[in-house]
Amino acid sequence: MTFGIVSDVAAPIEFYDALHAEILRRSAGEVDGMLLHVGRATADGFQVMEVWESRELYDRFTAEVVGPAVAELTGGAAPTQQPPVEEFEPRGLVVPAARVGV
Repeated sequence: MTFGIVSDVAAPIEFYDALHAEILRRSAGEVDGMLLHVGRATADGFQVMEVWESRELYDRFTAEVVGPAVAELTGGAAPTQQPPVEEFEPRGLVVPAARVGV
C-alpha cells in the first residue's frame, strides 16, 4: 500500500538545499520505493511531501540515508525537536513524465 508524508521543518531553506544535495550524493539518485518527493520554502522554513511504495521503504531510507545526512550537516548534533510528520494514504498519483500512475 502506498504511503505518504508531509513534514514542516522550521529550518532555513538553505538547509533543505544542502540536505537534498547530500541525500542525492549518498543515494546516487537511486531511492528504492520513492514515487514522489517535493520540497518547498514556507514562511517558517520548508515543507517536504513524499509518496512511497510502502512505509517500510520510507523507514529504511530515513534510517539509512536521511538520518546520517542530517547528522553530518549538523555536525553530529541531534535536532532538539523532530519536525512533525503527517502521514497520509495517497488516493491518486500521476506523474506522466515518469510514467507513474497509482
